Amino acid sequence: MASVRAEGVAEALFELKRLDKLATYTEVATRAGFKPGAGGRTLMTCLVAVQRDWPHLHWWRAIPDDCMVAKESDHAKFLTTGGYELSASGKKDMMTLASQQDSLFTWEPQVVA
Repeated sequence: MASVRAEGVAEALFELKRLDKLATYTEVATRAGFKPGAGGRTLMTCLVAVQRDWPHLHWWRAIPDDCMVAKESDHAKFLTTGGYELSASGKKDMMTLASQQDSLFTWEPQVVA
C-alpha cells in the first residue's frame, strides 16, 4: 500500500505526463506537500513506491535538482526515449539535461486563503 506522500508524487507525475514536462525532485516533493529530504532521498523512496504501484506513470519525469543522471541508468534511458536530450556533465559517468529551460516545469505556489 502506497503512502500519502507517494500518492501525492503520483498525482504530480500524472500532471507532468499530461504536460509532457519534467520537474526537479524539490518541485515534485513540494507539489506533493513535503520536503524532498537530504539529497532527494525521501522523494526517491516515494518514486520506488510509484514504480511499484503505478507502473504506467512516468517516474523518470522527476529528476535530481542538479539535472544530472548516471550515464547508463534507467533514468537516462527513459529520458532519452522520452525525447529529452542529455549531454556530458563534466563529471565521470554522469549526464545532464541539455535543454533545462524548455523541459522543466515549475508549479505556481499554492496560496492558502
